[in-house]
Amino acid sequence: MIVPQFWAESQVQDRVKGRLRTVRRWGWSDESPEAAQAMADARAREAFERVSSGQRLPWREPKVAYNGAEGVPIREEVVGRHGDALVTRNSYGARCLNTPDVLFADVDFRQEPATALTCLLVLALPVCAGVVCRAAGLSWGLTAAAAVAGLPLGYAAAVGLHRLRLLLAGGAERQTRRRVEAFVAGHPGWLLRLYRTPAGFRVLAMHRTFRPDDQEAAELFRALDTDPVYVRMCIRQHCFRARLGPKPWRIGIAAHMKPRPGIWPVSPERMPDRARWIEGYEQAARGYAACRFVEALGSAMTVDAKAEAVRRVHDELARADSGLPIA
Repeated sequence: MIVPQFWAESQVQDRVKGRLRTVRRWGWSDESPEAAQAMADARAREAFERVSSGQRLPWREPKVAYNGAEGVPIREEVVGRHGDALVTRNSYGARCLNTPDVLFADVDFRQEPATALTCLLVLALPVCAGVVCRAAGLSWGLTAAAAVAGLPLGYAAAVGLHRLRLLLAGGAERQTRRRVEAFVAGHPGWLLRLYRTPAGFRVLAMHRTFRPDDQEAAELFRALDTDPVYVRMCIRQHCFRARLGPKPWRIGIAAHMKPRPGIWPVSPERMPDRARWIEGYEQAARGYAACRFVEALGSAMTVDAKAEAVRRVHDELARADSGLPIA
């Protein structure tokens, strides 16, 4: 897992083919600011040498949020440590739990795509309207107008039929729940804790630990249709992740975290603005939970000790048993 405590930026400026060029690179460290600066200096020198030799590289390394980072660690402030699990504050202000080997996965409710039959209804009504008009001897102009007028009716009928089919199947929530239950039924020895989130479910594996690139973890991700961006970032950043606080816009906070964007590190002169925003956010967040525990699913008879330790941290900080509204 890569979530460094210290960050620094370095630049190397010199002429390349007669033109003044500047290369900037970041460095990071868990040891000290000096170690982060030394790494930044070394990375900047290496990048400048490669650029000078003709390689095509970006002159500057941009600060990007967790889900856009590639080649650099997670750029988030570390606000808590629980063994090797870290609590960080993400770019929009919510706290997140990052763990190297305790598996979390959020699964959003997704509507199934419309079937060919419901799609056919979009065209069926206009075609029928055209046939009736021609049979009645109306002109081609009136026939075309009737067919065009039938398009929104066909679309409305198709949408209504699709929604009815989903409702009869139990809705998106029930369909997602069935995927989780089917996975557990097909994997004896697994134990998953199921949580309700505002947009779906969160699962936490309790029977053993996993590496983010484990085949078994990938199997669960595929079976539950986990967000591919999350899956990619788990592998890239060597950790699993779960949001612990509500999203600001769900609790009435429209203003973005200051300074914007709130990507770590933040310059010292902007830290008071950031601190004021966080104080207001945390005060509002006290009335909400990030998720709500639903039940444990699976046949495993034992619980992994490390997973249980992370579970206690997660449930307390996410307020999973509080009964508060989730956001």
